[in-house]
Amino acid sequence: MLKQCRSLLSRSLKSAKWGDGFESRAAFSTSLQDFAATGNANGRVFAPYTIYKGKASVSISPVLPTFVKMDSDIGGLKVNRRGSMMLTFCPAIGERKYDWEQRQKFALSPTEVGSLISMGAHDASEFYHDPSMQSSNAGQVSKKLCIKAFDGGNGYMISLTVTNNVLKSNENFNVPVTTAEFAVLKTAFSFALPHIMGWDWLTNQSPKGIKGSPSKVNPKQHFDLEWDR
Repeated sequence: MLKQCRSLLSRSLKSAKWGDGFESRAAFSTSLQDFAATGNANGRVFAPYTIYKGKASVSISPVLPTFVKMDSDIGGLKVNRRGSMMLTFCPAIGERKYDWEQRQKFALSPTEVGSLISMGAHDASEFYHDPSMQSSNAGQVSKKLCIKAFDGGNGYMISLTVTNNVLKSNENFNVPVTTAEFAVLKTAFSFALPHIMGWDWLTNQSPKGIKGSPSKVNPKQHFDLEWDR
């Protein structure tokens, strides 16, 4: 299913339009079958919010948490790994073309999502990720996400820098977003936050316990995927 998601988004990226300044286009991809006829989806739904700009694109989608059964007489489930908001950046390689193979990802934790939601019209936020932090390999590969408001208060610049000191490479992605696009991000993040924390299952459980099964998510579809192509 993840491959299908990648394929859907890849097709959207290849056909995307972009322009100078703040012109953008949002793409929504789904994997529904006969939804109009039955009202039910036969599979997981993929609906990333993607912003296309002249030099790069950024796609945002939630990654749900995973659950495990509690080892007790009471039973029930507990969060094994919290979800995230995944930002996927792709560089532009020509007019209306984006290179999906050169994508880079950045997974925002619930706390980092809160930092973005609380940003004002003149604020800035910076997040630093290193998979080998607090080890001898710290600093070999790192990612830095910067979100900074423009001086005029008419939008934000979202920038991702990926530094690989082993390969001696440095990748940069810069996506300017309008105040309207940023408002969409903040609203979507606010809506998704309790879901990536698993609280929707907590509040919707029946008095006798949780019935059914949480969404089965590939265990790698979390922060690990941030470091995969």
